[in-house]
Amino acid sequence: MELDIQCEEMSPSRWAELLTTMKSCKTIRLDDCNLSSSNCEDLSSIINTNPSLTELKLNNNELGDAGVEYLCKGLLTPSCSLQKLWLQNCNLTSASCETLRSVLSAQPSLTELHVGDNRLGTAGVKVLCQGMMNPGCKLQKLQLEYCELTADIVEALNAALQSKPTLKELSLSNNTLGDTAVKQLCQGLVEASCNLELLHLENCGITSDSCMEISAVLRNKSSLMDLSVGDNKIGDSGLALLCQGLMHPSCKIQKLWLWDCDLTSASCKDLSRLISTKETLTEISLIDNNLRDSGMEMLCQALKDPKSKLQELWVRECGLTAACCKAVSSALSTNKHLKVLHIGENKLGDAGVELLCEGLMHPNCNIQSLWLGNCDLTTGCCATLATVMATKQCLTELDLSYNPLEDEGIRKICEALKKPSCNVQQLILYDILWSSEVDDELRALEESKPEVKIIS
Repeated sequence: MELDIQCEEMSPSRWAELLTTMKSCKTIRLDDCNLSSSNCEDLSSIINTNPSLTELKLNNNELGDAGVEYLCKGLLTPSCSLQKLWLQNCNLTSASCETLRSVLSAQPSLTELHVGDNRLGTAGVKVLCQGMMNPGCKLQKLQLEYCELTADIVEALNAALQSKPTLKELSLSNNTLGDTAVKQLCQGLVEASCNLELLHLENCGITSDSCMEISAVLRNKSSLMDLSVGDNKIGDSGLALLCQGLMHPSCKIQKLWLWDCDLTSASCKDLSRLISTKETLTEISLIDNNLRDSGMEMLCQALKDPKSKLQELWVRECGLTAACCKAVSSALSTNKHLKVLHIGENKLGDAGVELLCEGLMHPNCNIQSLWLGNCDLTTGCCATLATVMATKQCLTELDLSYNPLEDEGIRKICEALKKPSCNVQQLILYDILWSSEVDDELRALEESKPEVKIIS
C-alpha cells in the first residue's frame, strides 16, 4: 500500500486520519505538507510499529533538527526496515548529522539517504562519513546537493568511499568544491573498491583543469553509467580530455549531462565520434552550449551511424536556426533509436519545423517526446504539426510553449488531438495567448479525452 500526498496543509483531523492509513503502508510520501517536528514524533511511532515501511519521503517540510531526532528514534528500533529516506530541504543543520550517523551505523536496511538542500556544512557531512565507515552501514545512494560543502570534505568522503563497496550513487552538485578537491575526489574514486554507477558534480566550480582526473574515473570505473558535470566551465579543451575517458573501451557510460559547459561547435567533432561509436550511450544533454548549426550538423551525421544507440538528445538553447533542420530531419529519418528530442529555445521558425516534420513522418522515426518551446513558431506550421500528431502514434508528448500560435494554430492542434489516431497524452502550451472560446474548446477536449493532459 502506498500513501503519496503533495502540497496539502495538514489539519489535526486530516493528520489523525492519515496516521491510521500509515500503519499498513509500504511507502509514505508527504512532500510539501507543512509538517513540523511534532508530526515527526507520530512518524517515529509509525516507523517503529510498521515493519513493512520501506520508503519515507518528507521533502520540503520544516522538520528541523528536532524533527529528525524524533524520526531517528524510530529508525534505530530493531523492527525498522526502512530502506529509503528523503529529507531534502527540511531545515536541517549539522546538528542532525550526529543522529543520522547513529542510524547509518546501526541500520543495515537503509540503502538510500537524500539530505540535499540542507545547511549541513562540511563539519556535518564529515560526521555522516563516520557513520558510512561503520561495517554495518550498507548505503548505496547518497545525495548531498546544496549542502554548503567545501573542499575540506574530500578527505572524509574518500575515506568513506574506500570502506564502502556498496555505494552506487553519489551526488555532490551545487557545492563549492573547486578543481583541487575534485581532483582529490577522483583519485580516491579510482583507488576505492566502490562500484560507483552515478556521479553528479554539477555547479562544483570545475574547469578543464580537473577533467583529466574525471577522465581517469571513466577509464577505471566500468560501473559508471551516469555522469553529470553540467554548469561547470570546462570548455572545449575540458571536453576533449573527458572524451579520452569516455571513448575508452572499458567505459560503459549511458547518461552524460554537459549542459552550460562553455562548449562550442569545436567540441562537436569529439561529441560526434562519441555518439557514433559508444553504443552504451543513450542520453546526452548539451543544453545552453553555443554549438550553432555547424555543430548540430556534425551531431546529426553521427546520429545516422548504425552504431549510434542514442535515445535522448537535449540541445535546447544551442544557437540553432532553420539552417540545421534539414540535417536534423535526415537524422530523424535514419535513426530508429531516438525517442526524445529537446530542441526548444532555438530560432528554428516555421520553415525549420516544416523540415523537421519531414523526418518525423518517416517510418524509421520513433520520436515519443518532442520539445519545440520558444522556437519562433506561428500558426503557419501548425497544420504540418497536426498531421504529424495524427499520424505518428509513437508521439506521446509535445511542447509548443512560448510560441505565438494564436487561436488558428491552437485550433489546428486541437483538431489533431481529437482524432482517434492521435496518441499525444501530454500537450504543453505555457504562455500562449488564446481567446476564451478556444479555452472552452481545450477544456471540452480534456473532458472528452481524459487520457490527454493539456498543461498551460
